[in-house]
Amino acid sequence: MMAQYLEIKQAHPGCLLFYRMGDFYELFFDDAVAAAATLDITLTRRGQHNGEDIPMCGVPVHSHENYLLRLIRHGHRVAICEQMEDPAEAKKRGGKSVVRRAVVRVVTPGTLTEDSLLDARANNFLGALAETAGGAGLAWLDLSTGELTLQPVSRDGLAAALQRLDPQELVLPERLVQQPDLFELFGEWKSRLTVQPNSRFDSENGRRRLLDLFGVGTLDAFGSFSRAEVAAAGALVDYVELTQKGRVPRLNPPRQLAQGAVMEIDQATRRNLELTRTLTGERRGSLLAAIDRTVTGPGARLLAAWLSAPSTDRGEISGRLDMVDFFLAEDRVRAEARALLRQCPDMERALSRLALGRGGPRDLACVRDGLVRAVEMRRVLAGAGMTPGPAGIETAAAGLGEHSTLIDRLERALAPDLPLLARDGGFIARGFALHLDDLVTLRDESRRLIAAMQARYADLSGVSGLKIRHNNVLGYYIEVTPTHADKLMSGKAAETFIHRQTLASAVRFTTVELGELERKISEAADKAVAVELALFDELVGDTTARADRIGEAARALALLDVTTALAELAEERRYCRPVVDDSLEFDIRGGRHPVVEAALTASDGSRFVANDCNLAPDDRLWLLTGPNMAGKSTFLRQNALIAVMAQIGSFVPAERCRIGVVDRLFSRVGAADDLARGRSTFMVEMVETAAILNQAGPRALVILDEIGRGTATFDGLSIAWACVEHLHEATRCRALFATHYHELTTLAAKLPRLSCHTMRIKEWQGEVVFLHEVAAGSADRSYGIHVAKLAGLPEAVIARAEQVLEILEKGEHGVSVARLADDLPLFSVALRRKDPEPAAPAGPSPVEQALKAINPDDLTPKAALDELYRLRAMLGG
Repeated sequence: MMAQYLEIKQAHPGCLLFYRMGDFYELFFDDAVAAAATLDITLTRRGQHNGEDIPMCGVPVHSHENYLLRLIRHGHRVAICEQMEDPAEAKKRGGKSVVRRAVVRVVTPGTLTEDSLLDARANNFLGALAETAGGAGLAWLDLSTGELTLQPVSRDGLAAALQRLDPQELVLPERLVQQPDLFELFGEWKSRLTVQPNSRFDSENGRRRLLDLFGVGTLDAFGSFSRAEVAAAGALVDYVELTQKGRVPRLNPPRQLAQGAVMEIDQATRRNLELTRTLTGERRGSLLAAIDRTVTGPGARLLAAWLSAPSTDRGEISGRLDMVDFFLAEDRVRAEARALLRQCPDMERALSRLALGRGGPRDLACVRDGLVRAVEMRRVLAGAGMTPGPAGIETAAAGLGEHSTLIDRLERALAPDLPLLARDGGFIARGFALHLDDLVTLRDESRRLIAAMQARYADLSGVSGLKIRHNNVLGYYIEVTPTHADKLMSGKAAETFIHRQTLASAVRFTTVELGELERKISEAADKAVAVELALFDELVGDTTARADRIGEAARALALLDVTTALAELAEERRYCRPVVDDSLEFDIRGGRHPVVEAALTASDGSRFVANDCNLAPDDRLWLLTGPNMAGKSTFLRQNALIAVMAQIGSFVPAERCRIGVVDRLFSRVGAADDLARGRSTFMVEMVETAAILNQAGPRALVILDEIGRGTATFDGLSIAWACVEHLHEATRCRALFATHYHELTTLAAKLPRLSCHTMRIKEWQGEVVFLHEVAAGSADRSYGIHVAKLAGLPEAVIARAEQVLEILEKGEHGVSVARLADDLPLFSVALRRKDPEPAAPAGPSPVEQALKAINPDDLTPKAALDELYRLRAMLGG
């Protein structure tokens, strides 16, 4: 057995081997040590190898998926090795024969399909990257749904593409891994790389593989793909077949994501705006969490895909908005549709498991129930009275299809209560297959059949005490007392009953009929399972033969889920329909931050202060000043998020909105370092700013916050000044530039398309009130000391900071700094005098005694002034 194990293990290097032994998957040697540490299970020993004990641990087969998920999340790959024959068959070959075993699947992070291992509301992408002389190509698929997409990509755009997809595994050729700039290329995805031989990335082999897979003579019908894209897709399919041990998954025809088809959002911008994940990696607090009202897994995945890649196609955006508008107006239709959608299972993933031979009876039921909901959804849409309705809804209604034949067959075939696995049996309904019913009757009703036979034999023999019994030696037999034995061995009864054994207290018989029934009973269970498995294969074949139409229905349901959910959101939050056109306008009236507004509503119901933003072609660059904590960053982000929402086809948090299509979105907000790459906070800021200034064009939207604050004042001011000029003169994009460098406001007189705006505040009785309103004009102060006070800095620090600020604001810079340096010892003395635990005074000081003796009511103004001078003299002043 260990020789067999080592042979299989050698063929799967880099994988933990789940070696099936009865009801357990066992692991040995280093695999056992690693798995026991990861899973926190007991490490035992079994046998010896080269004179040393063999480490071993194991997990139950029936609950192995929980352990498998933990191993995958810790970066392990697992090869599943199953028993390929019954142990009884192995015994027939000889006492020392080993049960045949083989690896049936290699489980990797990008090839998961089980519901228990996947997030129902997120895609699980497996990607591949290839490079040819003509450029690079990226391909990705979700094995659990069959979605396959190709995209040409440049090295500069690779990080943004990976950030958009967030692939759980990325397949690369060896030659790419050997390049010195690998870390710069892949960054945080470096731990997710899987290296394959260069030969698997041949474009011609990839083309042939795709042609065979989809049964076509040319790929032109799917798109005009580059050699690099085809090479990546071919390597991807090859890798899937390698891990699935030859099983070909069901894949949708390849779809090409053309250059410029979606809003380009780079890695830093996506992170700063927290579109699908917050800076801490959580879904909660992201834009996706704030706007997601979907009720199905496929709908949630589609919404996340839209949000990750907003469209730049004005027609596509308008079509989505039309659907949302329709469902917003038709309350009844929306309510009925969402009620149906809540009952929709995940057909896409069930269908994929069935195609891979990994599905069970519940997956068939999932497809059946999903198709039933699709048919009901068609009726709801047909009764909506569209005259005519939005084209997108009509297309979705057609995509829902007609599936009565398959629904009827699955409804008749499947029992009400279904096991997880087909091999457990009992999932075919009674009456669907008569020969199976006979076997099930024997299996489940053997006692009743034996009792009926016993009663009939008692009547035939005239022996009322006749019994049919069973033991492991004789099997089923007929037993009577010796007194009545002659009745069974004489006359007509002797033709039926066959004598088998005589004991002192009983005589035992059998019959041909009983022997046949015994044989049938003993074989019935195995035969019933075998027949059910054969019927299961037929049902799977019928289902997968209609995979394209089922997949189309599943996608139509997902689309309806997203659009009804966005309509629900629009009604709940009072969102308006945006106008998205080909202009260069960016006019938002009464805009609100969707995430902050939702948080305020959930916490205390307070109102979000709305603001306008009109980046017209003749006023496309706003310079925003104002105090900290006044809402500059919120204002910047909300406008970027509104653009994203508008271009996914969602209504937006505003009173009115008109946006010319944004092709690139850039955001430089906040401060963070990248120590793994040797980058300081300021270096990261400059790298991200450089990417914006080099890549942004006239259709881009740029939001920049505090450029230059990470270095010396004059250096930072100079950089910020030059950036503003470049945005205005060279980039010519729509931009919001927030800064504390008030000197930049003088640029408004020089740059005609720049205007100054500020966050309004109100000073009242020495306190500052933030109004969170944006108004034309500029701020003369940043009120940083006020924010420091709010943060809880010691009073002595706040007081000294105010003194320093006053000196700096009044004097020439160099002289002021020198004066501050001279004042520094006084500040130190003041701190030293502040004893946290002062000793108790011995008695009143002379000054206190003199002050106590004064009666202010008796003093003339002249006398009061004299007393003041006397007291000061006593202090040595």
